[in-house]
Amino acid sequence: MSAHSSSASPPFVLLHGGRHGGWCWKHVAAALRQKGLVVHAPTLTGLGERSHLLNPGIGLDVHVQDLVATFEFEDIQDAVLVAHSYGGIVASGAMERIADRVRRIVFLDAHLPRTGESHCDMVGPARAAEHIAMAERGGEGWYIPPSDASWYGVTDPDDAAWVNSRTTAQPLKTYQDPVGNTDRAWTHLGMFIECVPSSLQPHILERARKRHAEDPAFPYRLLHATHDAMVTAPEAVTELLLEAMNP
Repeated sequence: MSAHSSSASPPFVLLHGGRHGGWCWKHVAAALRQKGLVVHAPTLTGLGERSHLLNPGIGLDVHVQDLVATFEFEDIQDAVLVAHSYGGIVASGAMERIADRVRRIVFLDAHLPRTGESHCDMVGPARAAEHIAMAERGGEGWYIPPSDASWYGVTDPDDAAWVNSRTTAQPLKTYQDPVGNTDRAWTHLGMFIECVPSSLQPHILERARKRHAEDPAFPYRLLHATHDAMVTAPEAVTELLLEAMNP
C-alpha cells in the first residue's frame, strides 16, 4: 500500500524519546484507540520494559532496527509515524527502509537530523559534554542515568512520580552514533510540532523551520505544552495527530 493511500483510518506508530519507553504514550494511545484507531507504541532496546537488555553495545543502529522490525513484523502499512525527541533521529534513519509504509511522519518536539548527524551533533557540544559527564558520574562511563521529570517539563506531582518511576538509563553510544541516510525523512510528507516552551535548543528547531518554509507539504505547528507533551497535554497532542491523518 502506498504511503499516499487515501485510507481514512491509518494505524499510528508512536515512538518515544530518550530514556523513555512506549509507556509514555499511554494517554495519547488510549485516546486514539477510543476512536477506533490501531496504535503501536514500541519500546527501543534497553529502555522501559526492555531495560533488562541494557548493555554497552546498543547503538543507534539497534534502535533503528527496532523500529524497522516493528513495521515488518506487525505488517504496518500506510501509518502515521510519530517520533518524540531522540526518537526523531531513530525515525529519520529508519525512513530509508520504511518510507513506503508511512503516510506521514510527525516530529513531536523531535530531532530532525541530516545524514551523518548524531544526537550529540543536534544538541550541541555543551549538552553533549553534559551527557558524557552524566555517564562518567552515574553510568559507569557508558550509560546516561535517568533525569528528573522536571527536565522534560513534567511538574504535576502525580505525573512526575509516574514518569520518574518509569524512565530508565540509555547507552551513551546511541547519542554519539551518526545516523545513516535521512533523505527520505526530509522529502516525505511530514509535520513538525514545536512545544513551547521546549527543552530543545533553538538551533535544532531551525532545521524544521527551514524545511517548513521551503516545503508546503511540511506543516509546522506550535503547541503550548512542555517537552513531554504526551504526558502533560495528551488531549492537545491527540488533536494534532488526528490532523496528521489526512495529508
